[in-house]
Amino acid sequence: MRNISQDSIQVATLRTEDVEQVTTDETNATIAAIAFDVDRDVTFAATTCGGKILIWKTAGRRLPSPKEPSFCFCGSYATPDPRIVSLRVLAEASRLVLVARSGDIVVWELGDSGDFNSDADVVGAVETGILAATWSPDDAFIALATDENVVLMNSLFDVLSEVPLETTEFGEDAPINVGWGSKDTQFHGSIGRSHLKTPEKVNGQQESVDDDGLPRITWRGDGAYFAVSTRSSRHSSPRVVRVYSHEGRLQSTSEPVPGLEASVAWRPNGSLIASTQIDVRSGPQNTHRNGSHYVVFFERNGLRHGEFSLRRPSTSNESFYKIKDLLWSPDSAILAVWVEHTKGDTLQLWTCGNYHWKVLPKVVAVLALDNEINRYLKQEICPQEACRFTTVAWHPEHSWQLVLTTHSQLVVRTFAWDTCAGASDTGCVGVVDGDHILLTPFRTQNVPPPMSSYQLPVCARHTTGDTSPSILRSTPSHISLSPVNDILGGVWGDGHVVVWSLHTRIESGTAKVMDPVLLWTKDLGNEDGLWRQVQVSILDANAKERNLQVVVLGSTKQGFDLVSVHEVRLSRTEEQPRIAENHRAVELPGKDGRLIQGLESLTSFWQSREGEIFRVDTQGELPLCNFPEFCFSGVSFTVHGQRLFVGLSSSGKLYCTTEGSKLAELANNGNSFTVTSGFVVFTTNTHEVHFSPVAMLVDHLTNRSLAEDDPLRSNQAAMDNWQRRRVERGSRIVTVVPSTMSLVLQMPRGNLETINPRPLVLEVVKNDLEAGRWQKAFLACRKHRISLSVIVEHNEEAFMTGVSQFVEQIQQVDYINLFLTNIGRSQLPAKTISNVCDAIRLELQTKDLSKYVNSILTAYVVKTPPDYEAGLALLLHLRGTYLQPEQVEDAVKYIIFLVDANKLFDTALGMYDFSLVLLVAQHAQKDPREYLPFLRELRALPSHYQRFGIDDYLQRYEKALRNLHLAGPTYFQEALDYIERHQLYEAGLEIWKATEQYSVVLGAYGSWLFDRREYRQAALAFVEASDLRRAMVAHERALEWQELFQLSAKEVVPEDEVKEIAYRIAGELLSKKRYSEAARVFIDYAGDNCQAVTALVQGNEISEARRIVSLHGPPELFQEVIMPGALDVKAQLTEDLNEMREQLRKQLARLRELRIKKVQEPDSFYGTEQANMHNIDVMTDISMAPTAFTRYTVAPTTTSKASKRSSKTKRKMERKVGSGRKGTVDEEEYILKSVTKLVARCGVLQADVKKLLPHLLHFSELHRSEASIAQQDMESFERELRDSIEEIWGSPSTAENPAQDSWTNRMLAKEKEQLMDPLERVSKPVVESSDWGIGLLRTKTNVTMTVGSPGCQ
Repeated sequence: MRNISQDSIQVATLRTEDVEQVTTDETNATIAAIAFDVDRDVTFAATTCGGKILIWKTAGRRLPSPKEPSFCFCGSYATPDPRIVSLRVLAEASRLVLVARSGDIVVWELGDSGDFNSDADVVGAVETGILAATWSPDDAFIALATDENVVLMNSLFDVLSEVPLETTEFGEDAPINVGWGSKDTQFHGSIGRSHLKTPEKVNGQQESVDDDGLPRITWRGDGAYFAVSTRSSRHSSPRVVRVYSHEGRLQSTSEPVPGLEASVAWRPNGSLIASTQIDVRSGPQNTHRNGSHYVVFFERNGLRHGEFSLRRPSTSNESFYKIKDLLWSPDSAILAVWVEHTKGDTLQLWTCGNYHWKVLPKVVAVLALDNEINRYLKQEICPQEACRFTTVAWHPEHSWQLVLTTHSQLVVRTFAWDTCAGASDTGCVGVVDGDHILLTPFRTQNVPPPMSSYQLPVCARHTTGDTSPSILRSTPSHISLSPVNDILGGVWGDGHVVVWSLHTRIESGTAKVMDPVLLWTKDLGNEDGLWRQVQVSILDANAKERNLQVVVLGSTKQGFDLVSVHEVRLSRTEEQPRIAENHRAVELPGKDGRLIQGLESLTSFWQSREGEIFRVDTQGELPLCNFPEFCFSGVSFTVHGQRLFVGLSSSGKLYCTTEGSKLAELANNGNSFTVTSGFVVFTTNTHEVHFSPVAMLVDHLTNRSLAEDDPLRSNQAAMDNWQRRRVERGSRIVTVVPSTMSLVLQMPRGNLETINPRPLVLEVVKNDLEAGRWQKAFLACRKHRISLSVIVEHNEEAFMTGVSQFVEQIQQVDYINLFLTNIGRSQLPAKTISNVCDAIRLELQTKDLSKYVNSILTAYVVKTPPDYEAGLALLLHLRGTYLQPEQVEDAVKYIIFLVDANKLFDTALGMYDFSLVLLVAQHAQKDPREYLPFLRELRALPSHYQRFGIDDYLQRYEKALRNLHLAGPTYFQEALDYIERHQLYEAGLEIWKATEQYSVVLGAYGSWLFDRREYRQAALAFVEASDLRRAMVAHERALEWQELFQLSAKEVVPEDEVKEIAYRIAGELLSKKRYSEAARVFIDYAGDNCQAVTALVQGNEISEARRIVSLHGPPELFQEVIMPGALDVKAQLTEDLNEMREQLRKQLARLRELRIKKVQEPDSFYGTEQANMHNIDVMTDISMAPTAFTRYTVAPTTTSKASKRSSKTKRKMERKVGSGRKGTVDEEEYILKSVTKLVARCGVLQADVKKLLPHLLHFSELHRSEASIAQQDMESFERELRDSIEEIWGSPSTAENPAQDSWTNRMLAKEKEQLMDPLERVSKPVVESSDWGIGLLRTKTNVTMTVGSPGCQ
């Protein structure tokens, strides 16, 4: 569905005065051959002038200005036969090689600028002459053909092989015939085998009369083989094509083809060898010709591989024409056919797809784009003047650049693919097919190529006063459909412009799909102009007139672009179709530009070759904006008052820009795009289609969301918000039809695929919702499987307001049920779902309750939470009143369809209505043997006890308990058992509150709490139930001794029992290290001062112990308990201190060892790959690349178990990471954390020593010495700890990483942290320098204290 359009044209002319300066021969110089120097971007041209061959050069794509000579003379060579066989530039050797018909091989050395560094050097000669010569694509070999031999040489012109031109051998790839399928083994019917003995008549006129008899040589694209087309010297022998290897060995010979002509071309991709054949028919009469030509194909093995017929040149009606040559483009996409006829030459461009060619009688075209053959003649190129081409060649690097020469001109034409898509309301697409334009409106018909909805012949009929030709038979250079109107324009290279009004039918029906009418035609009459692009548009001026604007782009012979703008006022009546016409010509400041048409107005823009964009209507203005490079395809449109320009370059970069803003690169691998329905839609080479909202583009460009420092990242961030979807490989956009929400794509093989992308559908749905077209939006969502919840999500308030209109437009019960079901299953909030269902239900109830009963039931069922009881209650209400029994049964069946039958049965049973239960059970097809006995049993019970049974069956235990309470006090014991069975204590307390049974329930509740070891709660329950004895036991178990002894006093417990309780609970307090509380119990309730003092000394509360002895006595406790206990406490502190010191030293030594290993053996420490293991070809057991966590794994597996891990296993793995096991990667971090904890323990130990030292100082000399030792040990450890911390943490820590959410992220974060220094992850601890010591212990003064003195007590 694409056309070949001309991108640019450049003409270089060889002037007569230039030739006269280098030769005195009066014969005109004729360009006979060209050669490309890709490295220097130079094109060499060889001209023949008399007996000389003149070599010229010109810049390949940088042609000089018209005032300067286009060609620069380089050198010449004199030869008796100046016909040129080959001219080639050898890039690696920097030489220009000329092969002459006379047999001479001439070489010139090239300089850096392309000038000759030497004179002509004849490196070899063939005495018999050279008839054909062709270089291999890589310039490694040259194949020559003489009268008798085929000679193969290398680039140094050493002969590698020489074989005869004619041979009877087939070649090395000759097929082996085993007799299968031969005529001798086939069945011949009634005629028998006798006819096999009759000699075949040989047609003596199988050769072409146009054949010049010369051989032709062509190479395959990879240079491995070359083919030679030769004609035998024997009379009436047809041509054959022989294939040789690059070593000169014959591989195969083509099968005989009558009428095979000389031209031959091997497709660069190596698939086919193309040649031409003139139509030869054999029959009972003499052989005759009809002048038709075919392009035939051969495989490398010589077998035929299809054919297609050529179109007779449209510039000639005579029967005589011949094919002079065939040329494949470097990318194998285009086949150029050089046709020579009586009035001049024509070059036809053909393309092929789907790997298939087929002849369709009387159909002349050749582009296979579908499973059926789809053939189009895309371009016909004729010389500007009535003359002939002398050479035709494709540029070796630029696949779409064609170089043609006439006698004195070198013409460079560049082509590009172009899609002709029209207005969005019709979706019309036009394809050029020779002198026909194939049109298909994709809004109403999706016709795949090669077919089309309408074939428009390119015939421009006369209008009043028009002198243009009546028929334009040549292929138009460019066609264009208006983006806003149903009109088509076409332009020819000679200046003919035609505009049609298509009158496309949009409504469905059997009428003609379109009825084109010639609207306007014009012959620009500018002989100097080469016209290549047209744009058309029409707007309604008023009720009687329309304004037609036609903009035609061309270029003068000087190369500058010229725009011809025609504004025509047309009448809506047929009596006077044309009212007035204005014309103006605008000269543009550049060459080879391109028109950019506005999508919504008559405004046109011109883009220069440098990417600058100008307005066509005015001259001399500065560019509006620019693209970074030239974009062949571009459009302009207005959004929110901003005019945007979007262009796609040949490199695949899609740009978007606007006036006064920076450029945005939307894609760097795009292959097609279009603008429609509020989106820029483009496809990429990664097989995705993107939908970029134009509103977001405007915001992206104008609000400076492009980061000044990193615009690429900003563009990528914007693209991440765009919707995209995968498409088939190589898909390209044909057109978009917003009204049908369809995007038409074409696959590489040519078939069409129409999709309905979600963004386009949602855009149409949004517009319908805003306009109140609820039914249309609903049907669009239903058809394209869009969640119907978007109808509510778009504007919930507007939907709730328009519920009545929504129901009125939808009406169908099935549609309303579908909508409610989708709403119930959507992700909307539960409150929104309930509100929508209730609103629609109320609206349906007011309209027709009997009609919409199913929809009302659906609203009850799908709301959140479902209201099954209300639905069943509605059925009970409608039964016998609004609905007939049949309708009730249908409604019951419907609600059973919506809800699980068992759940509905339970709901009906929970309503205590046995008739409803039976109704549901019967239609749910439940077995009566299952539910009838159960229902009979329930019917026999009293009312409340019956409901208790039903609720217990439905597991509604709290409701069952209430019904059991209502059944009477006789069921209290059963209720108490029911409470204990289902743990309904709180409900029971509420039900039996303020009754006699309340205390019983409280007691049961307390016992349950006591059994669950919730002693505190149990004690409160027992107290509430006035069961103080059990409350005391619960308080004792909870170690709440204050409440315990308060209750003992209230209960008047005997003193001996109180002491027993005191000793028992004090022992429990001591086991929990609650020494002070235990001492208080011993003193207040047991009266045992000795045990109290002992408990205080054990808890290092020596001050309190001395106070108790001083207050309550006896004094001997000081000597017997306090003083020995102080030494025991000191000994325990010393033991703890030694343990901490030993831990610190071990961990510091291990840390030093790890840091040495980190420096000396980093690979082993970090677990990185070893370089010396690269050459070991052994597969490991692991299924993925090893990480820092797999360095120390013991049993690697070949399958991943990540998906089988439970949450408990994941938490266990997280605990293992950082466990600090020796040899693991996190050992260093574990040691650092352990040292941090050691600092905290040191602070606690300092507080204990601070409490103990004053007492040791005053007790005795022994105690004083122990105090001094304890203080020195503590100070020594504190210094050692500070020094170790300074050694470990040399620099301050950095900020910690934020916490991760998921388990996977946490594990990945742990893995990344292994690459960080552990010092950055563990903060440096600080040892507090509080004044905890005693100054007297740091002096040498001896202070003598008497142990029994009052100061010590």
